[in-house]
Amino acid sequence: MTHALVSPGRPTHRRVLALALPMTLANVTTPMLGFVGAAVIGRLGDAALLGAVALGAVIFDAIFWSFGTLRMATAGLTAQAVGARDDAEVDRILARTLAAGGLIGLILMALQWPLAQVAFAISGASDTVVAGLAVYFHIRILSAPFVLANYGVLGSVLGRGRTDLGLLLQVAINLANIALTLVLVLGFGLGLMGAALATVCAEATGLGLGLVVLARLGSKPFRVPVRDLRDAAALRRTLSVNIDVILRTLALITGIVLFSALGARQGDVVLAANSVLWNLFLIGGFFLDGFATAAETLCGQAVGARDAAAFRGAASLCLRWCLGFGLAVSLLSLAGGHGFIDFVTTSGPVRETARAYLLFAALAPLAAAAPFAFDGIYIGATWTRAMRDLMLCALAAYCAMLAIVQVLGLGNTGLWLAFVVFLGARGLGQAIAFPALARRTFGEGSASPLERAA
Repeated sequence: MTHALVSPGRPTHRRVLALALPMTLANVTTPMLGFVGAAVIGRLGDAALLGAVALGAVIFDAIFWSFGTLRMATAGLTAQAVGARDDAEVDRILARTLAAGGLIGLILMALQWPLAQVAFAISGASDTVVAGLAVYFHIRILSAPFVLANYGVLGSVLGRGRTDLGLLLQVAINLANIALTLVLVLGFGLGLMGAALATVCAEATGLGLGLVVLARLGSKPFRVPVRDLRDAAALRRTLSVNIDVILRTLALITGIVLFSALGARQGDVVLAANSVLWNLFLIGGFFLDGFATAAETLCGQAVGARDAAAFRGAASLCLRWCLGFGLAVSLLSLAGGHGFIDFVTTSGPVRETARAYLLFAALAPLAAAAPFAFDGIYIGATWTRAMRDLMLCALAAYCAMLAIVQVLGLGNTGLWLAFVVFLGARGLGQAIAFPALARRTFGEGSASPLERAA
């Protein structure tokens, strides 16, 4: 299987871009799903239906992103195995992830009714929105085993440095989802039911394609002996990394859910406007995720190879590129935001409300640039405990800010302001902790990538 692995090497601008740009292109198609869904439902002219599909997207982001560790931990551990030239461990990591993803997905399906009741109660949405949301929820939950197994497949190819294959898989899933959404919602008039069915079918198709791609790479995860999957030391390490990332992700999702729920309590129009702006932010944010993926691969492989200089260079390059893209995306959002809003929704009140808060949505990608880069660095290095703790600190700062803006009566302005602070607090904490973590990993001094980027 050695031919399928990309060997570690010195980080260069060209190598960072070669890893980042394919995933940037792939990730751009992901928020396009929310964009197409919002645009299709928004064309029906009903703010309640648009709010239902927006809340549905947030709920499933919360559920599935809670297990996003299956992708992130797989990518980080696989990159380290590649750096250490341990081909067999690459397949063992993949086999454990596929088994865990399928099992967790089935459990989520079995628990769909209590999950739905909790999600609906937290959402704080109107009865009209909840009625549509229920239809969407109980169909889309069927995609859970496919989604979580796909996380493992994607993590494995990214950890190998094959972001070109990551691009292929993500684009295939997302384009299938977009096409099916258009056909089922507009062509067959299935509404929210059609949007949910499209996602289920697309994820199942993506898993089949992913397994074929892995087989072509020489991977044989289904032939890994059961005794290897039960290796105590490997299981402890995998479990520790996954639990840390799950807790970190739950904290992030808590912040997003708070944002959505507090927006919903301000009425259906504010909820719909925030959903439009949220999709604008996602489009910007997923541009940045390509550089986080590059950091996962390069930093993880450097740790596996015990190459401190390559690690520091990769961290610096990825951070600089991420900050530059963050600034560019923010400027583009300001310039094109009004046209984006008008295209997504035909509702006059929703358009007017969204325009009032466009500045905050445009600033969010710049505030998120450093956290995206550092997330990739920390995952590649498997500094997951520190990442978890720093996220909890940022969440505490976010909650404090939310309390302050509520007392001041700043409404939706305060909500967006608190969210931008949340993003900035994450990056600051990660930058401060970086040098000590690098010294612990390599046993030597390590300049902060912020200093190297200066």
